[in-house]
Amino acid sequence: MIIRWWNVIVFVNAVNGKRDSTAEASKKYWNEIASQELHHALRGEILNRNIAKNVILFIGDGMGISTQTAGRIFKAQKYGLGGEEIPLAMDKLPHVALSRTYSVDRQIPDEADTATAILCGIKTKSKLLALTGRAHHELCRTGKGRDVQSVLIDASSAGKSTGIVTTKRIVDSTVAAAYAHSVSDKWYSDARMTVSQRFNCKDIAMQFYEASVNITVALGGGRKYMFPNTMLDTEYEQFNERQDGNNLIEMWENRERSKGLNPIYVWNKTALDRMDIKSTDRLIGLFEPDDMRYELNRTQDVAGEPSIAEMTSKALAMLQKNEKGYLLLVEGGRVDDSHHDNVAHQALNDFAAFDDAIETAMGATSPEDTMIIVTSDHGNVMTFGSLSKRGENILGVSTTESGHSMAYDEKSMTSLQYGNGPGYKGYSKSPDRNGRRLPYVKQLTPRLDPNSTDTAAAEYQQQSAVPLEYATHGGEDVPILASGPMSHLFHGVHEQHYIAHVIRYALCIGDDTKHCEEGYKSPGIVAYLGGILYVTEAERMLRTQFICIIVLSVLLFLALLGIIYLYRQAKASANSQLDQHASQEIDLSITR
Repeated sequence: MIIRWWNVIVFVNAVNGKRDSTAEASKKYWNEIASQELHHALRGEILNRNIAKNVILFIGDGMGISTQTAGRIFKAQKYGLGGEEIPLAMDKLPHVALSRTYSVDRQIPDEADTATAILCGIKTKSKLLALTGRAHHELCRTGKGRDVQSVLIDASSAGKSTGIVTTKRIVDSTVAAAYAHSVSDKWYSDARMTVSQRFNCKDIAMQFYEASVNITVALGGGRKYMFPNTMLDTEYEQFNERQDGNNLIEMWENRERSKGLNPIYVWNKTALDRMDIKSTDRLIGLFEPDDMRYELNRTQDVAGEPSIAEMTSKALAMLQKNEKGYLLLVEGGRVDDSHHDNVAHQALNDFAAFDDAIETAMGATSPEDTMIIVTSDHGNVMTFGSLSKRGENILGVSTTESGHSMAYDEKSMTSLQYGNGPGYKGYSKSPDRNGRRLPYVKQLTPRLDPNSTDTAAAEYQQQSAVPLEYATHGGEDVPILASGPMSHLFHGVHEQHYIAHVIRYALCIGDDTKHCEEGYKSPGIVAYLGGILYVTEAERMLRTQFICIIVLSVLLFLALLGIIYLYRQAKASANSQLDQHASQEIDLSITR
């Protein structure tokens, strides 16, 4: 458990880890909480406009708002700390925004198009990795010349170290967009491609090898995509996948050693723990043939798998050796897999582990020079709604003061359910698809009563409204939470590809680096004439107004001179007439 009490904004009156409901009934309790939050909000008004030395980007795959909220309660209950009132590590990041996740061709996106948006800075079509929307799925020729570069490559080009951590395969779409360009996000190895496709395109694992010159550390799963199918896996009695005979890890080791570097490859937790950070120049750790295990099952791995927090810690230790800074990408990938299976317990457990990794990064870095961003690629269809009492088990059956919450079919319900997926347990008259019976649909079977089983079991499948083999993604906006230099640039609702542009701006990488030049004055913002203006805009308006005032003053001065001149002319004319009249009167008097 990783909890920093001095960072907790919301305090809890608790006895033996339980909330004090008596204190919560008082006005003072809530006023003090609000006072603390207000204090932190006022401190947040001091914006950090430093140039970021480092950026750590956390992507929770499938981490929608419902996952974040339910995950907050789950994590607190898991550690016996109450529930709804205990903040997550990510909740402590001061700047919050929302991200619009739609892609060029889809209302509800996949991992490839969203990863391209987050890491490369453009929206594209589904199933495309780091290519513009002009490319077409599985048509190699359409991807030529349409590559887009990721922030990871930009950071490496700027002399920074880079790293990737994932609980999925290292060739998974979300992280692959950092280094690969592909018209199919499923071409993990050459075994997934036709002969023609292999001739015209490169598989993602091969691109990982080629791009690894730009990657200091990579930790995750996916061994079988790196080794030839004539070799057995190092851990299990199964063959690897590559058909071209290449051993990409051996090729990587040979290449790095030829440059005088010391590369280390590990495949289990023991080897990762024992490796010497100081003497290691490059590190690859692949801990499973495919995806890493769910956090619930991780300790059952005989060879041993590191947690996502442990991988994050090791990656940071490697990257922090570079005085120029680093960029680290961390994906909590198995949250989404569990949602696809309608298994909320696994999803929330992996989410809690993902939050632990965020806490690890926050403790190992300083917000003065390190920007931390937490976001998601897309949402999911898990819903969080019931009549449950406060403190109820988030995985349990919903209860009220009078007993179980009952639906119209006189059966209970859980607080967590899914909009669609394999958890459907209702009536169906068409259980067949393509001539086979689908095991997840029970023909003419009434909905099961959740109260008749253990809904908190590790593999309990929540009920869904619509029968599908796998649950879909969700199309809702997803959170962006950030701290550190330039994190205030996340505010309101943003297009998802905006994230990459903020990273480039904060790190001074890519094309727009004018703000990094010595003597450059940050625009900043000021209150001006009842509105909000950038300083440069305010200065421009002030200069314009100053010039207008000067011109107006000159015109007024000239007008005043004109008035004085006309007055003197009129006075002189009047005096002349008076003199003339007096002269005439004198002449007339003399004549008389």
